[in-house]
Amino acid sequence: MRLLIILLFASFSSVGQKLKKADKVMITNLQAHITYLADDKLEGRRAGTNGEKLAGDYISTEFQKAGLEPKGEQGWLQPFEIYDGKQINASTFLFINDRELKLNDEYFPFVFCPGASITAAVSPALKEKGVPWFTDLKDVIEDNKENPHFDLTKTIKTMAGKAADKGATALFVYNSSGIADDLKFEAKDNSAALAIPVVYLTAKACKQYLEDESATLDMRLKTVIGYKKRTGNNVIGFINNGAASTIVFGAHYDHLGYGEDGNTLLRTGEKQVHNGADDNASGTAALIELARLFKSSKDKNIKNNNYAFIAFSGEELGLFGSKYFTEHPTIDLPSVNYMINMDMVGRLNDSSKTITIGGYGTSPAWGGVFTSLSKQKYLAIKYDSTGMGPSDHTSFYLKNIPVLFFFTGLHSDYHKSTDDHNKINYTGELFIIKYIERLVGKTSNKGKLAFQKTREPATTTSARFSVTLGIMPDYSFSGSGVRVDGVSDGRPAQKAGIQTGDIIVQLGSFDTNSLEDYMQALGKFHKGDKTTVKYKRGQDTKEGHVEFLVLYLYGNIMA
Repeated sequence: MRLLIILLFASFSSVGQKLKKADKVMITNLQAHITYLADDKLEGRRAGTNGEKLAGDYISTEFQKAGLEPKGEQGWLQPFEIYDGKQINASTFLFINDRELKLNDEYFPFVFCPGASITAAVSPALKEKGVPWFTDLKDVIEDNKENPHFDLTKTIKTMAGKAADKGATALFVYNSSGIADDLKFEAKDNSAALAIPVVYLTAKACKQYLEDESATLDMRLKTVIGYKKRTGNNVIGFINNGAASTIVFGAHYDHLGYGEDGNTLLRTGEKQVHNGADDNASGTAALIELARLFKSSKDKNIKNNNYAFIAFSGEELGLFGSKYFTEHPTIDLPSVNYMINMDMVGRLNDSSKTITIGGYGTSPAWGGVFTSLSKQKYLAIKYDSTGMGPSDHTSFYLKNIPVLFFFTGLHSDYHKSTDDHNKINYTGELFIIKYIERLVGKTSNKGKLAFQKTREPATTTSARFSVTLGIMPDYSFSGSGVRVDGVSDGRPAQKAGIQTGDIIVQLGSFDTNSLEDYMQALGKFHKGDKTTVKYKRGQDTKEGHVEFLVLYLYGNIMA
């Protein structure tokens, strides 16, 4: 508590006595919200975990205290599934000579194994129809040990295909070369199942069973590869003024947990909780305070709209929660006037006072609205026209809804364990909330705003690749390939004929079985490179030609 008092005093000191009593109350509230949401006990609010549940409970309680009505599918909550890769189900087994081998210690099935049950008496030295085959990877590994482009997994798939064509019922592979192969069960690989099971035998199993390749082995194999899923929850509150249109306020409340999903920028290898005070406890706190403001407002013009307040989860995984909401809305989506998204609004710089507002070009009305707002003493507004961006407003933009995106900028604590509550500029966040309140007031008599599409501006990138195809990937897709959620005008994907809903399966010579494969494939190309792209549309496979451009949007949303 003493620390909170010190921080509160520091926040007030920059504006002296100019803050009203209500402003000081809001700053105190913001501190309480962010301090709780960014506490270690919430373990980084990873979507689908107990930390996310604790945060969701807190937000629900605050919405209820503000006087909102629940608008989820289960009270305040709207649950949705999060695809978490594949897993080897417990019913998988391998017996050799009536002894059960230990999973991972002595064997593992590859992620592209079909579900199968096989019983056979087989000699490893023989490759006959109707029985499993055994293949040593030694020669192919040694022949390619200096080849940086060699793909051992792809080679194994090719081997399995040829073996299946010749009547093999399964393929067992092993490595006697002494060169590490780094093969493992790749849970995030969305490759389609092959025709036959492919199983890796470790050196321990080989020593036990393959010393005499002419011996007969009695084998029983069952492979069952399943999907891992967890459940995230959007938290939704509503103010029903009986109006014809609704304004949506949004902020994601999930963060990185301990960085288990590979999105941490902490490179020390330590397991540390990522509290995400700015990203995005700050936006969530602003969402709660806006809900309180609009519910208690006496301004009659405010009644001209209904208001939905949505705390999204799964944003850090690829906009899972907002995408799910826009596809399963709990309000009438065509009645939505516009959407305001707040993501990382807690680090306003006291010197530059700069906040970026994205989405300026998503409605022709925004220019007049911002012009009508008086010059801001405590905020320097920087506009960005695009409706696409690495946050939840993108899901609404793709439904042809005008959006605005409030963002105080990246910093050295982004996606690290050092993004803590004591680094938040609480007074700066107060000014942003009050600005949003005034902005909404300026639209209250304008009716439903018209939507217009935008182009993506050239900006810097923190991505692992330097070119773009110009698609919005569907991060929630669990099938093989990369499903397209949106296509940018004038970009290579559009020129190649790719449309929303298509599934990209190959880029140049690189298979794109998963989003990770696709990102790695992009990393092989540079500006001006030309190649082909294969994609599926329904049952048809199509091919288009692309010439790569530089990456036009920061973050990991457009690719």
